[in-house]
Amino acid sequence: MDFTISPELEALRARIADFVETRLLPLEENPSCYDEHENIAYETLEDLRAQARAEGLWCLQLARETGGGGLSKVGMAVCYEEMNRSIFGPVVFNSAAPDDGNMMVLEKAATPEQKDQWLKPIVDGKVRSSFVMTEPHPGGGSDPGMMLTTATKAGDKYVIRGRKWFITGAGDASHFILVARTSDDLRRGLTAFLHHRDEPGWRIDRRIPIMGPEEHGGHCEVVYEGMELPADRIILGEGLGLKITQMRLGPARLTHCMRWLGLAKRCTEIAREYAVNRHGFGVRLSDRESVQIKLGDLAMGIETGRLLVMKAAWALDQGSFARKEVSMAKIHVANLLHKAADVGIQINGARGYSKDTVLEWIYRYARQARLVDGADEVHQMVLNRELNAEGRDFWRWNVQEG
Repeated sequence: MDFTISPELEALRARIADFVETRLLPLEENPSCYDEHENIAYETLEDLRAQARAEGLWCLQLARETGGGGLSKVGMAVCYEEMNRSIFGPVVFNSAAPDDGNMMVLEKAATPEQKDQWLKPIVDGKVRSSFVMTEPHPGGGSDPGMMLTTATKAGDKYVIRGRKWFITGAGDASHFILVARTSDDLRRGLTAFLHHRDEPGWRIDRRIPIMGPEEHGGHCEVVYEGMELPADRIILGEGLGLKITQMRLGPARLTHCMRWLGLAKRCTEIAREYAVNRHGFGVRLSDRESVQIKLGDLAMGIETGRLLVMKAAWALDQGSFARKEVSMAKIHVANLLHKAADVGIQINGARGYSKDTVLEWIYRYARQARLVDGADEVHQMVLNRELNAEGRDFWRWNVQEG
């Protein structure tokens, strides 16, 4: 792959960078700009979203005919990294999880009628959405094959029963993509459905408290108690729910990594700025070899992560599923983000542990990175499976066709 980007993409990146620098970063220091769950307050968010839309920085990941900016996955890597230099960035540009992944899968898999009813309102910023898959033990988590929630056909409808948890954004969402079991077929046993928050037969049992700041709508435990859905709510087709999860989760894992790189770079910036200005025992912190080693190691780790993300993004753009590329990026960048926040706090000392910077916010947020969309160990198992299947070809170079 070619690591140069077009002048047009660079211009777009620069516009995002200016928006983040001038309009978002100053707000992070204002307590009134946060809601009770440490995310950006809705009043502040809506104003900034209007500004982003007016400047053509809205939903850049979607096709132009859908209402987006038509970015490739490589273009998304460039722009998402820049957006998440601020903790408020992604949601302002309508590129935050879970809406981001939900919009992309609906763009690919929904019918024209479904897109008009279920996708367009998310694209327009009128509603939020949620992806309902994970279940408490002994149900499905990283292994969808363990799913216990059922969708039983009754005439021309499906009756949904089951329990889900850690459903991101459910508290504020209006549109839901629900994955449930329609048969015991190992490959075609799951089906994806669409439903609205106002439909009867389901409830949010609780908003699960977590250690870190939350996405809007939190992480909820959801119960389905006989919800009835018509057949036209099925996405792609009955029995194709596993395909929907694969279509959604692969790119979504990578977009997480794109955003996390921006946060890792921000941690490094805060650490470097403090190290340059802080003196102790007659020596500036940035002149101490121990600090230089920490920052140099972070710089290398971030660049390694960018290369892994770019390779995976390029592979997706070429039509590959990029399973091993996405898994490698997910493992590395998730751990990198936690390390960057930790090093940033260590260099800043008590200041880093306080709320005078966003380091402690990022630190608490970062711990979930090694769990969401597949724990480290799951992705390591994926890589081992690919290694066993491919042998030495695991490391093969792609050869241009002559």
